[in-house]
Amino acid sequence: MSIMPLEKRGITSSRLILGFMGFGGDWETGEIGKGELADAERGLDMALETGITMFDHADIYKRGKAEAVFGKCLKNRPGLREKIIIQSKCGIRFADAANPARYDFSKSHILGAVDGILERLGTDYLDILLLHRPDPLMEPEEVAEAFSSLLKAGKVRNFGVSNMNAGQMKLLQAYIGSPLVVNQMEMSLKKIDWVDQGVHVNQSAGLETHFSEGLIEYCMLESIQLQAWAPLAKGLYTGRTDFASAAEEETAELVAMMAKEKETTKEAILLGWLIRHPANIQPVIGTTNIERIKNCQDATRQASLMTREEWYRLYIASRGNRLP
Repeated sequence: MSIMPLEKRGITSSRLILGFMGFGGDWETGEIGKGELADAERGLDMALETGITMFDHADIYKRGKAEAVFGKCLKNRPGLREKIIIQSKCGIRFADAANPARYDFSKSHILGAVDGILERLGTDYLDILLLHRPDPLMEPEEVAEAFSSLLKAGKVRNFGVSNMNAGQMKLLQAYIGSPLVVNQMEMSLKKIDWVDQGVHVNQSAGLETHFSEGLIEYCMLESIQLQAWAPLAKGLYTGRTDFASAAEEETAELVAMMAKEKETTKEAILLGWLIRHPANIQPVIGTTNIERIKNCQDATRQASLMTREEWYRLYIASRGNRLP
């Protein structure tokens, strides 16, 4: 496998990312208890033990408590901050008594959101800030001003996006002075079914996403790190039994068989399938289960061992035994 796009830009990170969305308790407001902190501590420790040194956040996760509990973990580990990569996202605003749920890429919101993120995490800077899903009202000049201010202040070192198509990225890149280094989107072995709202499915690079044709290729050409959220398909092939189709059940059986033959875990097979792709995809693991985190550690090795035929066997099985 070739070098990851992030590494080309001098951002040293692990092949896998631990997403912290599930930590911090429930989605209601309130204090972080000892139990929530203990869970986060165990998750962080297991990640570090298995070689994961990059962590994904967003200001909305658990209404800020996911970042806050991570900040408490960092405080208990002096010196760890400089050894890890932290990214967070902003741009989604929840509904309240006066306003609907909405996206907000205004300069004032981005700047205020980053200040809140840094305070909760207990750090002076973010390695990467992502815009959290596209905002139809995005004014690229205003985003550029916010990014420039954050960069000059030393609060953010790199910028990226999530769930954007190639056209949206090109538009934004034309205005900002620093390169977009990440695009995070949903990718996994699971077939994505988008049957309404005129959504296009991109299969040109052998992976399905709900974005325009050419997105994956554009990111490859521009050395933009593709990150996959929900890479384990919410446990569909590693433990769940509520299969929606015969193809899903058959794929789960194939994943289990390959894991047994290769003396590894089902999680490693699934993540290895993604990593095997030439785009050098970086999976974001969203589990809070420390055993599942541990089960992912063999993913990079399995990717290097996976043959073209094995990759296609999984791909075709998950698409109902036909080549798309």
